[in-house]
Amino acid sequence: MCGRYVSATPAAQIAAYFGSTSPTTHLPASYNVAPTQDVYAVVAEDAGWRMEVFRWGFTPRWAKTGKPTPILINARAETLAEKPTFRTSLRSRRCLIPADGFYEWRSNPVDPKRGRKQPFFIHHPDGDPYAFAGLWELQDTPGAEGTPSSSCVIVTTTPNAPMVPIHNRMPVILPPSAWDRWLDREQTEVQLLQDLLLPAAAEVVALHAVATGVNNARHDGPQLIAPVVDGMA
Repeated sequence: MCGRYVSATPAAQIAAYFGSTSPTTHLPASYNVAPTQDVYAVVAEDAGWRMEVFRWGFTPRWAKTGKPTPILINARAETLAEKPTFRTSLRSRRCLIPADGFYEWRSNPVDPKRGRKQPFFIHHPDGDPYAFAGLWELQDTPGAEGTPSSSCVIVTTTPNAPMVPIHNRMPVILPPSAWDRWLDREQTEVQLLQDLLLPAAAEVVALHAVATGVNNARHDGPQLIAPVVDGMA
């Protein structure tokens, strides 16, 4: 799964990297983006690509009003086309979610059910942003002025080789060669879309252990991604 990530690069720099317009709302840098927070997402429009601000975690539009529904932050790539929650968005509401990296927690290898989990920061070796495959949805009720009217979910897949010792899932990290197809609003062939949802190449993943301060969503700052000795976080 993906439950925390880093989005610290300024909006204008992200927009330039993806060749999109900048959003009208600029978010503060965050080294500990958590579910339900506002995040950047790149979507297609008639004139090209634009960067929006969405809420991370959505409720499907068909959910019954007034009944509790869990906030969805991840969507499994293998079942997108089968789930009523995601299949419409897969065909018509896809996005790229920029990230400077993400966190994952490794269970205690001696006793996975007990003991403190070790957090890791996963990032591109060259410092380039990641482009997570995402889906978005209109919210049932418009957001108040200055708040997002749409929300998004991060698509996950099986781990690549560097991630196997850490966790059994990872975000789908789309390479630049896949961006056009993923964002193309005319592309509705499910199989062609799902063919993109593969584990990232091993060479685009570097990782290191970080301190457990990231466990608390209220903590923020570049110190969260500083390396520590594994097992001494």
